[in-house]
Amino acid sequence: MKLATRKLSEITTDSEYLRFDTDVETLKKSIANVGLINPLTINEKNELLAGARRFQAVTELGWTEVSVHLVDRVQLEQELISIDENLVRAPLNKLELERCLNRGREIYEQLNPTAIKVNLSAATPDATEKAKQQEIDKEDTNSFAALTAEKTGLSRSVIRSAIKRDELASDSVKKARGNGELNASQTNVIIELDKDTQEEVLPLIADKTVKETRDIVKAVKQGGIAAAIEENEKQTPLPKEYSLLRSPLRVVNKKLSRILLENLQCDGPEKDKIDKDLQELKQQLEQYFSMADGS
Repeated sequence: MKLATRKLSEITTDSEYLRFDTDVETLKKSIANVGLINPLTINEKNELLAGARRFQAVTELGWTEVSVHLVDRVQLEQELISIDENLVRAPLNKLELERCLNRGREIYEQLNPTAIKVNLSAATPDATEKAKQQEIDKEDTNSFAALTAEKTGLSRSVIRSAIKRDELASDSVKKARGNGELNASQTNVIIELDKDTQEEVLPLIADKTVKETRDIVKAVKQGGIAAAIEENEKQTPLPKEYSLLRSPLRVVNKKLSRILLENLQCDGPEKDKIDKDLQELKQQLEQYFSMADGS
């Protein structure tokens, strides 16, 4: 990699991994005050590989020339630089993140054939397999998951799950996720099926909980789509409001259990606000159970 200077008009920005839709006002002020500390990264064709926000900032500042790092690497290495820049610096939505992680994994493993590879098995690992993976992780420092975890702060398990969702999910499943119709946990279950079967079963799991999705997928594995339809018909639809209660209720119960177990005491205006909220919750619960009892 060598340092050079290029006219901004000579640099092309066609890479799909570059993002130019972020706020760069703070960055512009920094560059105006101290200059461009980190040069842009381009290849020999003057294609921008990394530094989209810096490119946008200096363009808006009216610069005509900029310092660049000129790299002479194979195309895959150049693409990996762009992906790495995107993962570390750009705020990505869930599907963009998963796509970048999976493509980065694919390139990295091609360029580093001896590195430990991400297991793309659709099967959910059991306790023994999870323990084995933890032992591997203790020694692993050069796999894509290990290096990306260090750069991004994401855990290796989160990275591996994200990669599997992008690699194994059908187009319709990805679209449903993008529309907010499926969450990551539901997707982790449905990708245990092949992509064609995912397309068939997707209409059956709309508004389903993770457990209900798991039951339907299990039925598909055992008896095909007909069995899944039968399982779906047996399930009593649960209003979305009930489903959304599960997670926060677990958290509240866990925190209250700790307060009671350790006899935690405190005073002050914040405590008074919490007590008021708990009193309102108590009243709501009394009304809820009265409704449930039909009284």
